Amino acid sequence: MKLSILGGRVLDPAQNLDQILDVHLDQGSILALGEAPAGFQAEQTLDAKGLLVTPGFIDLSCHLREPGPSYKGNILSETRAALAGGFTSVCARPDTQPPVDTPAVVRVVRERAEAVAQARVLPLGALTQGLEGQLLSNMAGLQAAGCVALTNLRLPIQDTLVLRRCMEYASTHDLLLIFYPEDFSLAAGGCAHEGAMASQLGLQGIPETAETLALAQQLLLIEQTGIRAHFSQLSTARSVELIAAARKRGLPVTADVAISHLIYTDRELEDFDSNFHLQPPLRSEKDRLALLQGLVDGHLSAVTSGHLPHERAAKMAPFSASEPGISSLESLLPWMLQLVNAGYLSEQQFVASLTSGPAGILSQKLGSLEPGQPADLTLFDPQQSWTLNASSCYSAGYNTPSWGQTLQGRVLATLVAGEVRYRLDL
Repeated sequence: MKLSILGGRVLDPAQNLDQILDVHLDQGSILALGEAPAGFQAEQTLDAKGLLVTPGFIDLSCHLREPGPSYKGNILSETRAALAGGFTSVCARPDTQPPVDTPAVVRVVRERAEAVAQARVLPLGALTQGLEGQLLSNMAGLQAAGCVALTNLRLPIQDTLVLRRCMEYASTHDLLLIFYPEDFSLAAGGCAHEGAMASQLGLQGIPETAETLALAQQLLLIEQTGIRAHFSQLSTARSVELIAAARKRGLPVTADVAISHLIYTDRELEDFDSNFHLQPPLRSEKDRLALLQGLVDGHLSAVTSGHLPHERAAKMAPFSASEPGISSLESLLPWMLQLVNAGYLSEQQFVASLTSGPAGILSQKLGSLEPGQPADLTLFDPQQSWTLNASSCYSAGYNTPSWGQTLQGRVLATLVAGEVRYRLDL
C-alpha cells in the first residue's frame, strides 16, 4: 500500500534527523522523506501534525508467554501490548514451556507470530539444551531457523568449561550471545538489593557482586574467544564501569538497561509492594544515576522493557514469595518521557536507545527511516495523558506499579512493514 504520513516531527537518530517532514511509504518500505516522488499517489494518509514520528521501537528482552500457560499471556496479547507501546519488533525470550531450544519450537513461535500479524517477533534461542546449563543446544540450527541471538538468561551454566565451549561454538558461527550476568550462588534466595533497605525490611539481599563477578568472568572469556556479546539488564554502577573498560579495550560487547532500573530504586520496597519485586533487584539511587549516565555516555546502547507479565495471583503472595517481574511494554514510553522531562536524557538519546541502538546490537536492518528501510514507524503524542487500566491495557499482565495511574505520553499509531497495525486516534 502507498501511504503518506503528513506533517509530523520526524525524529530519527540514525540519520541525525529532527525535522517536520512528510514520510511516504510504498510496498512495506520507506520510499521518501519530504516531498513525494514524482508520480506517487498515496492510497491512505495519516495526519501526524503535533506528533513525533520515529522508527519503530525495538525491545531486546520480552516474554511473550507462548508456548506456555495462557493465563500469563500469549503471543497475541503481548504483541498487541507491544504495538500499543510503540514497539514494532520484540525479542522473545526462550524460557517458554517448552523452551526455545530446537528449530521446531522456533518455527512454532514464528508461525504463531505471523498468524496473529501484530509486532515483529525476533526469537531468542536457548544457549543450552532445556536451558539446563549442561549440554550445548543446536546453536547453528537455531540461528538457521530464525533466532537473532542465543541466551541462557539468568539460569546457571554447569561450569566455566561449558560456558567456554558455548562461546567457542558461537565464535565459529558468528552468533550473538546475550548474557544476563548473575552469579547463581550469590543471588540464590535473594529478593532485594543487599543494603540498608533490605536489612530494614528483613528481606534477603542480592549483593551487587552477584552481577559484577559473573560479568567480569564473562568478559574475560569473551576476550579469549572474540565472540560478539551483549549484556542485558545491567543494574549496578560497577557493571557500567566494567563495560566501559571492556569497550575501551576493543572488546565487541554492548549492553542495555531495563527501564525499571532507570525509574525506580530499592526505596520503593518500603511498602512491600510486590510489583517492585524484580530480577535483578532494584538497586540504589547511586546505581540508578550511574545507569542513566552510562546511557548518555554510550556505554549502554539500549533500554529494554524487561516485560514479564504475570497473573494477579503471582503478585499476591508476600514480597519474597511473589514471582519477580514487571509488565512494562505499555508504560515504557511515558517512563522514558519522564526521564526526558527531568533532564536526564535528550529526545535523541531516548529515541536512539529504543531504535538505532537495539537495531545495531542485533545487526538488523531496522531502527531507521532511511529510504529503502522497512516501514516500521511509531507515532506518539508526548503530551497526551491517559490512565493505564483494564480498558486501556492490552497485556495479560497487570503487574505494574503504574496501574491506575495517569501517564503522560501516548502512542497513537504503530506501523509494521507499512501497515497500520495499531491506531488509537488519528
